[in-house]
Amino acid sequence: MSLTAVIERHETTVVEPAWVHGHRQPAQWHQICRLEDLEPFWGEAALLGGVQVALVRLPDDRLFAVDHYDPLAQAHVMARGIVGSKQGRPTLASPINKQVYDLATGKCLSDDSLALRCYPVRVLQGVIEVLA
Repeated sequence: MSLTAVIERHETTVVEPAWVHGHRQPAQWHQICRLEDLEPFWGEAALLGGVQVALVRLPDDRLFAVDHYDPLAQAHVMARGIVGSKQGRPTLASPINKQVYDLATGKCLSDDSLALRCYPVRVLQGVIEVLA
């Protein structure tokens, strides 16, 4: 059984400005956890400087970070979504209303008016980092 982890760590790598709680702040690389700590096809949530993201690992070790907030359900639930694929593209379906989102672009494949923000992800020395 896996629990959703809410982790907040602050790193100093400043990359580009971002909006956090209505204020423009510099984006930073946040260390989340070790790659080996994430199970494939299982989402985890992380709190990064006030921003909640859903982190998903695929079996080939590709990583995706998107908003944890489901825009239709208006709840932070996307880390508990259903990981899958459509036409060879990795997807995440809302656990509440089942809208399907492209993990690479954040676009909703079933409703053009919906989207999730995507965040850059990298692995350095076995540690997953997300830019937020």
